Formats: sequence, C-alpha cells, structure tokens
Amino acid sequence: MQIAVIGGTGLIGSAIVARLASRGHSVISMSRSGSDSAATADRVDLSEATSPAYWLPHLAGVEAVVNCAGVLQDSPGVSASMVHHHGIANLFAACEQLQIRRVIHFSAIGVDRETPSAFSRTKLSGDKDLMARDLDWVILRPSVVIGRAAYGASALMRGLAALPVIPIMPNTGQLQIVLLEDVVRTVEHFLDPAAPSRQVVELVGPHRYSFGEVVALIRRWFRWPPARQVSLPQFASSLMYRLGDMISYFGWRPPVRSTAEREMVRGAIGNPDDMQRLGLQPKSLPEFFAAEPASVQERWFAGMYLLKPLIFVVIALFWIATGIISLGPGWGYGMGLMAEGGVEGTAAALTVIAGALADLVIGLAIAYRPTSRYGLYAAIAISFAYAIIGTILVPRLWADPLGPMLKIWPIIVLHFAALAVLEDR
Repeated sequence: MQIAVIGGTGLIGSAIVARLASRGHSVISMSRSGSDSAATADRVDLSEATSPAYWLPHLAGVEAVVNCAGVLQDSPGVSASMVHHHGIANLFAACEQLQIRRVIHFSAIGVDRETPSAFSRTKLSGDKDLMARDLDWVILRPSVVIGRAAYGASALMRGLAALPVIPIMPNTGQLQIVLLEDVVRTVEHFLDPAAPSRQVVELVGPHRYSFGEVVALIRRWFRWPPARQVSLPQFASSLMYRLGDMISYFGWRPPVRSTAEREMVRGAIGNPDDMQRLGLQPKSLPEFFAAEPASVQERWFAGMYLLKPLIFVVIALFWIATGIISLGPGWGYGMGLMAEGGVEGTAAALTVIAGALADLVIGLAIAYRPTSRYGLYAAIAISFAYAIIGTILVPRLWADPLGPMLKIWPIIVLHFAALAVLEDR
C-alpha cells in the first residue's frame, strides 16, 4: 500500500513509518520538517491546512492515512485547534474527496470522559469530525507511550529517574503505560483491508501505576539503586508549569506546561479489553524492561535530559549579561583594555559597543529555539575572535589569575555540547 503518515517524525509516527517501510509499504512521511530517512518525506503544516484543497496534492496516489500529529498546547506558530481539529478536519474531507477510505487517527486517552484543557477539547472535536465522515475510520486513544525512543512525558520520566532525589508532582492520576511496539502493531492490524473499521480503541497497558512508580521502574531499568521520592508542594509545581509556559513562547516544547498540569490530574487509564478483543495482548512495562536492557546511551540521555535546559539557560544568560555589563558597569574596564591595546577614543567606544551588541544578539538567538543553532555557531566564532583579538591587544590576560583568556576554551566546549544535544527528535 501507499500510506501517508501525518506527523511522521514524532515518537509514534517515526516508529510507524519505519515499521511500514520495513514491511514493503510505500510510506510518505508528512511533517513540518519534511525530513525522514526511512520514507519519502513531504512537508506539511497543519496550521496552513485551512481547506481540503491544501491536502489534495499531498495525497495523490495514497491508499491509507495514519494521522499521528499532535501538540501539547498553543505556542508561537502552532495552534492546537488547527493541529487537532480544523487542520485534520480538512484532511478527512480531502480523504473523502479522493476516496481514501482507510483513515487511522490518533487521539488521546480519556477525552471522551473529561476535557480539562484545550488539548483534550480539540482532540475530541477532531474525533467527532472523523466519526461523522463516510470513511473506514479507526480512532486510537493511547495512554502514555514508552519505547526505546523517548519524547515528551516519557523523556521527562527518564530525566527524573536520573536524579538522586526524585521530585513528584502533586495530584497526578494513575497511568496505564502502553508500549510503543504495541501501538505500532495496532496500526498494522487496522491497515489490513480486512480489518474492521469505525471503531474507537483505547491503547493501554495491563497494569496501573502512579507517576512515581513509573519513574522508579525506569530507574531500576537503568540499574541504579532506588532513590528517595519527594512530593513537591503545590506552589512549587505550579511555578514549574508556569515556567514551562514561558519557555514555550521562545519556541521550545517542554513537557511540563499548564496543559500537562491539568491533564495529569485526570491520569491516563483505560480499558485493555479493546486491544485484547483484537488479539493484541499488550505487554507490561516490566516485561518490556526485562526484554530490552537499558544501554549506556539511554543512561546518558537520562543524565543529560534535565541538564540540557540548564545549559541553554546559562549560555543564553551568559551572553546577554556580558552585553549588558559591557554597556553598563563594565564600560570603563572595557575602554581601559582597549586603551592598553592602543585603541582609543571613538574607535575604542565603537568596538566596545559592537562587541556588547553582538553578545546581546547571540544570547537572544540562543534563547529562541528556531535560531538557537545559528546563535551557538556565532558564539563559537566570536569566542575564537575574542581569543585572537585579546592575544594581540592585551597578551597579559593569559597570565591573569582570574583566567579570562583560559576560560574561553571551556565555554567553547560547552557550546559544542549544546549543539550536540539541541535536537529533540
């Protein structure tokens, strides 16, 4: 079959793309980035899908559609309403128009019972639109999904498992973790032309766990000793969720945001009988961990997960602060260094101002996710430039006991480390 996978670079979508391609299907991976090494790639943006006509050229020759697209909440350039409802409603209408009968759509567990946020409300609206269509539709509602790859909540759990003391958010509901391989098997099942359609299937594991219990299981999987768990007070957790919202305005997608706070209270539980009726016996989380020993790379990821935001915050604030200091309390010191190197007057002032403004621009570029990579490259380049210029103008700085020239090199290395961990998918 020729199958289009919307959201083909996400955690679930990429696994589906890889499995279907390995089975001999012709797979078109559609996403905002439009890049996927396992399939033909096509760039689509649900925020731009304002009519069915948007989808028609993308779906030419397609025989089935799997929609895995989803966002936690609104952020610059991303609308949950478009991704979960209006954009995919136009996708479903285009499928009707092109007579693409089989549509498998990923929703979220529990949206039919409670909609505490725009995430679940828009998911439910998308579900209802599909149910009203003359299509062979299947709606899959997964719980929290865990596999070898990690993103979102599953990545956060790994990061927390790496801490010596594990903070637990208050008021979190129970979870029935479903394994990524079981999710992919379910999609394969429903892509069979003989498979039933017009069904809503909850994808959940066989056991219920608290959030802390899942983190403890992951830590045991990493072969680390048990860690003490501390329940965060409500004000501290609320502050973290609000901070996550603020960070999202800079183009980042932290899993800890106000939508997660509201959704986690409900939990992620459902009925495993749905999968069992299909002959798909879901595995438990301990079974997965027993069959898939954690590698050193996974322990590295867990250890780096919470360090990554700290690295970017520190680097961005470092460059912004140096720019502000150079234009403010450090002005005289900077002018003195220029004079010591033989540069005085207007030329010295312009040089200090140019350096300060460059530092400010670099710091802001690193802080904004779409320009982070360019900001890091610029930071590395200007750090080398500062080392060369400083050596020429004021060579004594190499012997300064505070090490202003020596400290450039670990800063450069830290920027290379930031580049290495920049990507989330």
